Amino acid sequence: MKLLQSGKVKSVYAGSDGTVTIEFRDDITAGNGAKHDVLKGKGSLLNAINAIFFKVLSSNSIPNHYIEKLSDNSFKAKKVDIIPLEIVVRNYTAGSLCKRYGIESGRKIDPIVEFFVKNDVLNDPLICKNVITQLGIATKKTLDTVEKLALAVNDALLRFSKAHGLILADFKIEVGTSNDELLISDEITPDTCRFWDIETHESLDKDVYRQSIGNPLNAYEEVLRRLSR
Repeated sequence: MKLLQSGKVKSVYAGSDGTVTIEFRDDITAGNGAKHDVLKGKGSLLNAINAIFFKVLSSNSIPNHYIEKLSDNSFKAKKVDIIPLEIVVRNYTAGSLCKRYGIESGRKIDPIVEFFVKNDVLNDPLICKNVITQLGIATKKTLDTVEKLALAVNDALLRFSKAHGLILADFKIEVGTSNDELLISDEITPDTCRFWDIETHESLDKDVYRQSIGNPLNAYEEVLRRLSR
């Protein structure tokens, strides 16, 4: 297969039928790649978790790029043209939101949808909808649809996570187009979501790595264990 893209933790290959194969590698990074390690078995953990969450989206009739799991570390997906934005949905205060506004972490809030420019060189800056449209990144109609999709994803994942003893504090998704249809794309894993234990609020996501507070593989294994029961 032809390599189309090799990112910080995933590789994308072209399929012969107009699809792509996305491979989770064992890399883990933080700070836009400033911190980097390789954790044996991470890729297979994320692939398994990702499969579960995209199945949740499909069962809730939320359009997405996922087709099927191919191997321990890879899955097949529809080829999409990614809108160069990262869409973040927040249910609790955490991470950059706290740093940006000087507020404490862990406060429950009504869902907030934020847009960031997908550009590592610029450190993925926050961008408002008016600027997005003025720069021609996406139309207002597209942004409105993306926002509705993001909130639908949030509703489905919140309910599913809660049923398995997890708080979904926030998450990042990407959206792409295929045959003029907007599809939830990329991945849904503890690399791109904040999961907290529903009782203790213990982090079970990449914050374990970002903050050097434990072994992230243990956290990811616990998330998979809960989602699989």
